[in-house]
Amino acid sequence: MENNSISERVFMSIFVFISLLFFSGLAAFFTLLMGEMHYIALIFAIAFVLFITYVFNAFHLFKKKKGKLVFFIVAFAAIGITSIKPIEVGYTKLLATVDSEVDIYDYMPFSKDSKAATLSEPSTFTMKENLPRIDGATALYPLYSAIAQATYPEKEYDLHSSEIIVTTTPNAYTNLFEGKVDMIFVAAPSKSQLNRAESLGLDLKLTPIGREAFVFFVNKKNDIEGLSSEQLKGIYSGEITNWNEVGGGNDSIRAFQRPEDSGSQSALQSFMGETPIMEAPTDDIAPGMGGIIREVSQYKNFKNAIGYTFRFYSTEMVQNNKIKLLEIDGVAPTKENIRNNSYPIASEFYIVTAGSKNPNVEKLIDWIVSPQGQELVEKAGYVPVND
Repeated sequence: MENNSISERVFMSIFVFISLLFFSGLAAFFTLLMGEMHYIALIFAIAFVLFITYVFNAFHLFKKKKGKLVFFIVAFAAIGITSIKPIEVGYTKLLATVDSEVDIYDYMPFSKDSKAATLSEPSTFTMKENLPRIDGATALYPLYSAIAQATYPEKEYDLHSSEIIVTTTPNAYTNLFEGKVDMIFVAAPSKSQLNRAESLGLDLKLTPIGREAFVFFVNKKNDIEGLSSEQLKGIYSGEITNWNEVGGGNDSIRAFQRPEDSGSQSALQSFMGETPIMEAPTDDIAPGMGGIIREVSQYKNFKNAIGYTFRFYSTEMVQNNKIKLLEIDGVAPTKENIRNNSYPIASEFYIVTAGSKNPNVEKLIDWIVSPQGQELVEKAGYVPVND
């Protein structure tokens, strides 16, 4: 009778094991599809704990003090170890970022309560047809949206499928090269973008229309208030790895970078000059269908992190009170210091064209560099190139 009972319990234990394995495998599959692969080990650990709970209960092992101790040690170890990665990822997701906090819909031209800047009087140049197709950097969308609002006919300009779109710097250059847009508002092209334009036989024309500061920022709780240009080059070349080497606390430096060909990455490359840039820290990112790619980490505001962007984007668009912009060589990145050229890494931003045949492209550019156009650059929050 006892043997039959044991046989039944063994059979049921096997059945429970197979069932838990099936359902945990199914849960892991859908977790992988959702790009949350860091939960997979925890899912199987929970299934394992449920299984040994059943076994210990079925074979009355909980009645023994030693059995309870073994169970709790094994269960705690299984759940505890496999929870480390999900907790780490969850904590990282809670950290403030720079790139994900801007709602560019707030700046759409002609939209209700648009944040796009306006002129104090009607524009001296307007268009009704042959509207130039515009694309550009996210950080410059508030400017070219304001320009469109001043010179284009009033209607809805969808961010993705109209004459005025925003697709980020790398995609904007691609759209220009492929003839999908007539002009783009961006930072200067990277070497690879220049090489691609040359290979396509395109003659890029860069028209400076304003100036902007390239800025470095850290967590607001970081003791560091400023760095020298040489210290920054040391950090991004990998020679300086701890904040105590530049007057801060004893903590490793987590120096984030941006994707290749983005405006800010091109600005970093220009700033570094001949100094080689170290390999960027990376995150494993699982997209749909379970594929895994490695890409440059989006800036996360760890207390030991440092990142970079452009002044207007960080101060006006993001307004993140959890980061602080660093002084460089003792100079703060203010509009006044950009204007008087005392801030060491200010640079021009451009309208870039590649031989568009639209008759209004040059007319629009001429208006943007005119006093009224430059007034709008100022009102939009940037520094005019023609003061």
